[in-house]
Amino acid sequence: MHFPTLLHSVSYSGSWGQPHLSLEDFVDRAAELGFDGVMLMAKRPHLSLLDYPPTRSRELRARLEKRRLSHICVAAYNNFTADAEHGEVPTGEIHIHHISELARLTADLGGACLRVFTGYEQAGGGYAAQWALVVRAIQECSRRAAEFGVTIAVQNHHDIGAPVASHAQLIQAVGEPNCRAAFDAWAPASHGANLNAAARQMAALTAHTTAANYQPVPRCQYQPGLTNYAPLAPWMQAVPIDEGFIDYAAFFSALYDGGYSGPVAYEMCSPVRGGNSIETLDSYARRFVEFMGSVREQLRGAALKRPQ
Repeated sequence: MHFPTLLHSVSYSGSWGQPHLSLEDFVDRAAELGFDGVMLMAKRPHLSLLDYPPTRSRELRARLEKRRLSHICVAAYNNFTADAEHGEVPTGEIHIHHISELARLTADLGGACLRVFTGYEQAGGGYAAQWALVVRAIQECSRRAAEFGVTIAVQNHHDIGAPVASHAQLIQAVGEPNCRAAFDAWAPASHGANLNAAARQMAALTAHTTAANYQPVPRCQYQPGLTNYAPLAPWMQAVPIDEGFIDYAAFFSALYDGGYSGPVAYEMCSPVRGGNSIETLDSYARRFVEFMGSVREQLRGAALKRPQ
């Protein structure tokens, strides 16, 4: 199947005032909504290592298998550049150990992909040094994850490696066979990059992508001394997958042309237009499943028209 669909549990975590489902209830909901798999938020109130010892993880795997959710990705929440001002604290080692244990848990659940972040750029720390720190940390995480047959998928979310060229260079600098990109459309689209060209460039390096769409809402600030308004960066409000500023049909087509047809996770990781009710979240999720069905149909149609 091209582009199997996953639902990110962060969407039902209550993190932005939306309804909170337990992880087990979320798994049931994802199956009922028609998804092929799930992306599991690796922190409370969902898949925290503190709450999922082997016994409970085996129960969760059984639930996933019963619900026929065959595509499993675990989402880590790390920042390799954090707390650099306190060198006596082994922050990097703490992060690497955490991610190593998440790789173990990913395998225990029947998954093969662990999404990780890089790091936020710290003022005064020097970019090159922070880049090198991130590369070394991801290298060690990748080697440890390889013991469990897990791919480390680096998302273009934090500052280090977020632009397209930097993202590609980062994966190449890590140089581990099980380190790939979790290449998302949102960051390059927000940067003003040519999204279709970026997708074709990154497709061969990509193991996972997560989708969400947004509509810019204008903002301004009144300047009383000028009797006027100064423009501010727009607020990005989450909207259904086919209504925002990102052309996802073109993005997925470009990824496919570049050789990627792997998992696509859908997330609602901010307040959504229409309110945060369970009915609104479910309607967004169903709409994504329908949208991806139409994308698959378009790709099949295009493939049939190509000369054999």
